[in-house]
Amino acid sequence: MSGHPRHRAVSPALLGVDRAGDWLPVTTGESGAFVFRSPDGTRYAKCVPAPDEAVLAAERDRIAWLSGRGVPGPRVLDWRSGEAGACLVTSAVRGVPADRVDADDLRAAWEGIADAVRGLHEVPVPECPFRRDLDAMVAVARDVVARGAVNPDFLPVEQQHTPPAELLARLTPQLPRRREQEAADTVVCHGDLCLPNIILDPRTLDVSGLVDLGRLGRADRYADLALLLANARETWADEERAEAADTAFAQRYGITPDPDRLRFYLHLDPLTWG
Repeated sequence: MSGHPRHRAVSPALLGVDRAGDWLPVTTGESGAFVFRSPDGTRYAKCVPAPDEAVLAAERDRIAWLSGRGVPGPRVLDWRSGEAGACLVTSAVRGVPADRVDADDLRAAWEGIADAVRGLHEVPVPECPFRRDLDAMVAVARDVVARGAVNPDFLPVEQQHTPPAELLARLTPQLPRRREQEAADTVVCHGDLCLPNIILDPRTLDVSGLVDLGRLGRADRYADLALLLANARETWADEERAEAADTAFAQRYGITPDPDRLRFYLHLDPLTWG
């Protein structure tokens, strides 16, 4: 989600992934990534220009690591790199993103989503080699803010006209307390746990898998919970239903929510995309 300059399109065929070259374009990401689907729908290819190879390799490593730990999601099938760029091929997670179902279906899937998130967060932390901790997030936020790269569309509506440097300064006094909380409550986090990254089986509404794992790593569980609960609130028709859904999630997940901690991570995360 950054403002990198556009690069020449990189495709699976260009990198020799498939001689047939029948991959179908899906999206062109703002980061310069190009995403393709195989003709039979069983594979996805994410391709980036050479300057972004390290970022894609980090995502590859996270997918490969998580796929062996009982959490549903994609598997790494192929990796190619060269002067033109790099291409990661993964298995498709069959289903529909949770942001594309209506409020009733999301509510029907909600307890299952809570189970899936808890399952991720129960992966043993010592086994996870990847960081997503508070100090790493703050370092990224400081860089993004310093470069003037914060996208105001990612900010809460009430913050969109406030200078990002001021938003970050508001969070800084909380850092000692949030570090203490993180130290006592670190889990393996998704890192971008919003509804588009949760895939549902359209027939059963069970969670088929979690996707877009490029930010996965050790972090305070609230870094995930803040994004998911706020994103889901956009689906519910009214405040009463939103509050009922928050309560149902908390009960199923097994937590008494801390509103201030949720708000902190909800306000920090938009400053880390740029």
